[in-house]
Amino acid sequence: MSRMFASLSERNYRVWFAGGLVSNVGTWMQRIAQDWLVLTQLTDHSGTATGIVTGLQFLPILLLSPYAGLVADRMSKLKMLKITQAASGVLALLLGILVLTNVAELWHVYVIAGLLGVVAAFDGPPRQALVNDLVPHRLVPNAVSLNATSFNAARLAGPGIAGILIALIGTGWLFLLNAASYVAVIIALSAMKEKSFYGSQQRVPRSKGQVRAGVRYVLGSPTLVMIFVVAFVVGTFGLNFQIYNAVMTTTVFHQGPEAYGFVGTIMAIGTLGGALLAARRQGSRIKYAVGGALLFGVFAIAAAYSPQFWLFALLLIPTGLASITFLNSANVTVQMNVEPAYRGRVMALYMMVLQGGTPIGAPLMGWVAETFGARASLALGGGLSLLAALWAIFYWSRHHRGELGGRLRLYRAQLRERVLLHRGDDEDGEPEARAA
Repeated sequence: MSRMFASLSERNYRVWFAGGLVSNVGTWMQRIAQDWLVLTQLTDHSGTATGIVTGLQFLPILLLSPYAGLVADRMSKLKMLKITQAASGVLALLLGILVLTNVAELWHVYVIAGLLGVVAAFDGPPRQALVNDLVPHRLVPNAVSLNATSFNAARLAGPGIAGILIALIGTGWLFLLNAASYVAVIIALSAMKEKSFYGSQQRVPRSKGQVRAGVRYVLGSPTLVMIFVVAFVVGTFGLNFQIYNAVMTTTVFHQGPEAYGFVGTIMAIGTLGGALLAARRQGSRIKYAVGGALLFGVFAIAAAYSPQFWLFALLLIPTGLASITFLNSANVTVQMNVEPAYRGRVMALYMMVLQGGTPIGAPLMGWVAETFGARASLALGGGLSLLAALWAIFYWSRHHRGELGGRLRLYRAQLRERVLLHRGDDEDGEPEARAA
């Protein structure tokens, strides 16, 4: 099997990948339907309300992730994921019924979004950590990249399908379709053979101070600190494209649901391409994480000031590629720099800083869009992401300047030694040459 798809040689990972792909398509359809429901049916194109819904889905991640990560280190990840996936399916089903029976109100969406956030807080850590059990350690970067490929392949198909279905049958049925998609994940989880897991995720016995120990573990690593800070800024202010695409499409370019779904699909071309490139990538991921954040900021600013809809849509391709390059590289960097006993807690903290700031960023970016315009909101998100990447370059060079200087001195010493040895060989060989 080619290097790009090496992890699919593992049976458990193949099952996980297939189930996840089906569920991810349903998830993206629900995201588009939920935003469209709030933006056009329950409010009069309120960016603030859309931002609040997005924020409510991520607020529990901010509050509960540290404890959820500890639970993931203590209990079976398969069991934990079966519970969270079933709960997500029930909530999608409930929202669909409310919409189809014409009783849905904005507060209903707020409540369900908050409950989905609680489920997501406990779903993220075992989902992130499970990949280390499904493949050998050398394939973890490839498996993480293929997870992103699955997510973005669904992102490529989901928004376009959602835009068409919203126009044809309305938003309610999309929530029901998403509820059905969770069945695929539960079947996949049930089909996995836990006895053939690679065992990198041993359960951690109970003791006091385990959450604090996870925080200290992160603070003790300059690499993790840098990644966490950039992830917080980009996740909080930059990756709000559910809001940006909605308000740019409707208020700046005055397009309908088909166009909204279309820009989501266009952006997914870039993210899918970035995920596939990451699956082939070897070596350090730190430079790709920082570079991805920097380019994401640049392209987001350019997209914000696009004069035409078609140019805005085209610029979303490199924006999406840069965003997934950052997200994938940051995820791999964290996964590969954590001891197995801390992986659930550290991945939970990572998800907390990446997504937990959304309850602040999403409503704020929605308010900026309403007050100063959609272009200003998108440009601000891109600008803050760019500044975070520039800070990371400064931070990394400062913390590793001594290490880099030591490596350069060692390299020069080794080079000098080789030169001296080479000269010695020439001098030793000279008499022999003369004698000849």
